Amino acid sequence: MPFDHNDHYHRLLLRQLPPTRPPHGRAALDIGCGTGRFARRLAERGYEVDALDPSAEVVAEAAAAGGGVRYRQADVTTEELPEGRYDVISCLASLHHVPFDTVTRLRAALAPGGTLLVLGCYAGMTPWDVVASPANAVARVAVYATERLRGTYTPPLKPPVKEPDMRLPQIRAEAARLLPGSRMRQLLFWRYLLTYRRPLGS
Repeated sequence: MPFDHNDHYHRLLLRQLPPTRPPHGRAALDIGCGTGRFARRLAERGYEVDALDPSAEVVAEAAAAGGGVRYRQADVTTEELPEGRYDVISCLASLHHVPFDTVTRLRAALAPGGTLLVLGCYAGMTPWDVVASPANAVARVAVYATERLRGTYTPPLKPPVKEPDMRLPQIRAEAARLLPGSRMRQLLFWRYLLTYRRPLGS
């Protein structure tokens, strides 16, 4: 079924972007970019986008789609990230593939005033998940039927998947410790939104 939980939240993430005024607001980094759909949306907003993913297969598909994004196969836990460069760093359903304290590397790569956006996955069940299950089923069928009728359905390329191992309370505690001043809220479809803005002058 073609309903993608991450794509569903693109508009929410885009609303968190900082103003794109020089000298800041033009450089973005997308971590775990997959086939590049969110990276291309950042590029459409005028950002110069670097996009990283450890999977050569999905990076190749992303690069074939173009969109003015600089894609490369890389592991964010070992890749050298330029200090204070990026005005936006996005991380969609990929932080749970690496140690959570990787956010400190992302924090350091933010420009002063820059924003880190994490659309994350969590382990365990919450009351929201009871609502999410039927809503997810309805959405998947609706999107699938619409694309079939339009003749636009193509099976999506699936990047490597890892189950999350941190529950929401643990994520909140670690985010508060490693990203002081960050904000986090739970979303439907087994996701949370974590936002952090690097203080000016830091």
